Amino acid sequence: MIPPHVAYKKLLSHFGRQGWWPVTPDGALHPEYFPVRYPQLSEKELFEICAGAILTQNTAWTNVEKALFNLHAAGVFLPADILSLTEQRLAELIRPSGYYNQKAARLRMFARHCETRGGVGALLSPALPAARSELLSLNGIGPETADSMLLYAGGRRIFVVDAYTLRLAARLGWDVEHKYDALQRYCMDLLPGSVKLYKEFHALIVALGKNFCRRASQCGGCPLAGGGCNGKLRRKA
Repeated sequence: MIPPHVAYKKLLSHFGRQGWWPVTPDGALHPEYFPVRYPQLSEKELFEICAGAILTQNTAWTNVEKALFNLHAAGVFLPADILSLTEQRLAELIRPSGYYNQKAARLRMFARHCETRGGVGALLSPALPAARSELLSLNGIGPETADSMLLYAGGRRIFVVDAYTLRLAARLGWDVEHKYDALQRYCMDLLPGSVKLYKEFHALIVALGKNFCRRASQCGGCPLAGGGCNGKLRRKA
């Protein structure tokens, strides 16, 4: 078995720093990654991360980038900008992300909640359990989306679990029930409590999932091949 901290070091050595979550600099239209630094985020960038976390539900990030490009080209950067659009117009702009009518409704709901709370920063600033509980109370925001917002926008010490993480845990034989909360606790118990590490490890797991640890595994050249991982699922994931 390859434990989480060893997997992290191997993935970091292979892929390098990922610079997640990408945000769009002022004057630009496309999100950019920051692999060598962690910039101080503006309210606009905080909202972009949270909007991206909603838009990336059930789709590839490349589709989210197209939706964000459309929003930025239309001058939509903040919750008030979202609320100034009709839901139909918003759905048209985010169409590349898929499920666009549903996501338009969720974005407007989230934007309205942000306005009520005094902004994204204020929404994410309470004690972690309270902030997470509030996010999870919003329609269409589940654990992965909420934790992505808290980690990448809020800078909170919470580990994000996604389908790639569940698959990797099953293939590495991590001794944990393969459900979101259980796997999250397992990783947080065995990893240093570092926001930067949590960000990098989540992003590195995504890189691994896209390049090697797919549904049909591609083990040739994988930095985790051998050492207890043979690419075969020990449990369904």
